[in-house]
Amino acid sequence: MTDLTSRVVLVTGGNRGIGLATAKRFQAAGHKVAVTSRSGEADNADGLTVVKCDVTDADSIDAAITEFEETLGAVEVLVSNAGITKDGLVLRMADDDFTDVVDANLTGGFRVAKRVVKGMMRARWGRMVFVSSVVGLGGQAGQANYAASKAGLIGLARSLAKEFASRNVTVNVVAPGPIETDMIAALTDEQRAGILGVVPLGRLGTPDEIAATIAFLSSDEAAYITGTVLPVDGGLSMG
Repeated sequence: MTDLTSRVVLVTGGNRGIGLATAKRFQAAGHKVAVTSRSGEADNADGLTVVKCDVTDADSIDAAITEFEETLGAVEVLVSNAGITKDGLVLRMADDDFTDVVDANLTGGFRVAKRVVKGMMRARWGRMVFVSSVVGLGGQAGQANYAASKAGLIGLARSLAKEFASRNVTVNVVAPGPIETDMIAALTDEQRAGILGVVPLGRLGTPDEIAATIAFLSSDEAAYITGTVLPVDGGLSMG
């Protein structure tokens, strides 16, 4: 993010992985940054404001963002990254496993966006970036709940992009492919090899590469980009 203007940035689910890398990138560029986590703690969050927040609870969101606003000011850039997984084949998936994932990943994103957008509209400037997934574009066996939630973020973001465009608030989606995170680290060597076999670039992405894309979409240079879905996946979504 190359803007000279210091912005107030909120990254949900910023305690590790893509969220933490994104927060640190904004911080390094001189912006005022806070991250949310369900525990109120974050790994290696030196200098970052960490706020306890459960995106499935509207009261928790309101309390967290009120605290954030009192400390740093109104949110100008929202990176909606918080999410969970509860994988399983549909025939074995409990209803709660489906609804819990959709509530956290999709409805949670809606709740946070609704809470912060009024300040952006008053300021007539704002950026929202939702972190989806290539799974939301192409589906994945064993992840019907996750894929549905991530696909839903695209419809949500594009609707918000149209609603808020007149107030100079842009809304975009980043769809990461396989990224070097805790989720990938937990896979077996065979599973990792299978993933790499279908990625044209032949490697996993890094959280910093996703963070760089998010930072660009949040910048003044990206002011004419809204409602877009940008895969960052080594070519995986080409098919």
